Amino acid sequence: MNTVAKVSIFGAVFIIGFSAWLLLEINRSSNVTNVGIALPQPVQFSHQHHVAGLGIECRYCHTSVEHSSFANVPPISTCMNCHQQIWFGAPMLEPVRASWKSGQALEWNRVHNLGDYVYFNHGVHVQKGIGCVSCHGRVDQMQLIYKDQPHTMEWCLNCHRNPAQHIRPRDQVFNMTWKPEDIGETQASLGARLVKEYNIEPARKLTSCSTCHH
Repeated sequence: MNTVAKVSIFGAVFIIGFSAWLLLEINRSSNVTNVGIALPQPVQFSHQHHVAGLGIECRYCHTSVEHSSFANVPPISTCMNCHQQIWFGAPMLEPVRASWKSGQALEWNRVHNLGDYVYFNHGVHVQKGIGCVSCHGRVDQMQLIYKDQPHTMEWCLNCHRNPAQHIRPRDQVFNMTWKPEDIGETQASLGARLVKEYNIEPARKLTSCSTCHH
């Protein structure tokens, strides 16, 4: 009976540990985070075509990214600035034209959507030199937009503990192809310098619960 008891205790510990590991792996999987999954949208908008092909910069459509707490979805009027002239009769753009005529906004499925319990300020991250690529990936290469990074608490904390690994000059935040080698530096040396120059808070404050959970 002693042997049975020892085996039972060992088995229980193993099962609990394995279950905890399994739950963590499931929580990190694309089934939960939606990483790499393109959600259905009312219009199959191609960032690759508009950004890489036509050279339209992020701020033309997402006008509030530099100063607002959130990155706005562009209104239909922004789309129609071009599409009153180009591809005006394309069947693919019928939902856009219908929205323009009716004044009823298109209902997009939000791809990058944090929980209501998380406070995230988009403008602060841009002003501190965090490039679009760090959080959203190479959007200029995406036919259909999808999450490139999990945006989990673990992922955010990895950056907050060492912000220098992602910081770049402010005038290069929206440049999808920029690398520190372009200005003859390494990310380590550039990041260390910009952390001081941009007055980035110390890691202990960036990882405080109240920073993201007000």
